[in-house]
Amino acid sequence: SASAGMYAANENMECDVYIPEGEIAPGKLSQAYQFGTQLIQIKGNFDDAFLRSLEAANESGSYTVNSVNPFRIEGQKTILYRVLEFLNWEVPDWIVYPGGALGNTSSCGKAIIELYQSGWIKKIPRIAVINASGANTLDTLYNGKFEETELRWNKGSPDVELIERYYTKMQRDDVRPKTKATAIQIGKPVNLLKGLRALEYTNGVVLSVDDKEMLDGMSIVGLNGFDCEMASGAVPAGIKKLLEKDII
Repeated sequence: SASAGMYAANENMECDVYIPEGEIAPGKLSQAYQFGTQLIQIKGNFDDAFLRSLEAANESGSYTVNSVNPFRIEGQKTILYRVLEFLNWEVPDWIVYPGGALGNTSSCGKAIIELYQSGWIKKIPRIAVINASGANTLDTLYNGKFEETELRWNKGSPDVELIERYYTKMQRDDVRPKTKATAIQIGKPVNLLKGLRALEYTNGVVLSVDDKEMLDGMSIVGLNGFDCEMASGAVPAGIKKLLEKDII
């Protein structure tokens, strides 16, 4: 929202930001505020705010820059380019991401596919996606915790009916994503299918960590002289679990 607001301000355009009421950290809100964005608070969660933003984007002269936008995925894809460039194109064994809307997972997978098929890299790194335990749709579906069926990309034919049944159950049981890591507090990842493709191509894994583990992860980052938000704390927390499970 901050970068969208900055771009809009430079181009003399209006920018509306849809957020779940009371669910965004003040530090994040201040970034969008400083560029004069119109902040619209929606009663509900991130999924509700996302749907409202899509409805607004259907109006004439409007455009959405959420991660459902394919050009945003192309932009996020360049993160991996810069990482590999910094590593002198020596591909790591693992790439670990927090999992929310799964835009980063999808874009990372797309970058790996294109780099490998074009011959830029000779090895395919494995992707690990770390959900918050209070917003663990991918973990639940991918690891067969719902109906004991593991959801997979299946060479382009994923079981979308399984996803719909799970979403219906969430609605029926009034299950709402709940974690203080607001950036990944998402119950219906808009890039779920693209994320499945990335996981299949890289033989990836998915697991969840709770809020305390993410706070501990933030501390690890902080002790090394860097800063991150709580959602990013999922990465060191997830790596710790993967080490304990002898997966990494």
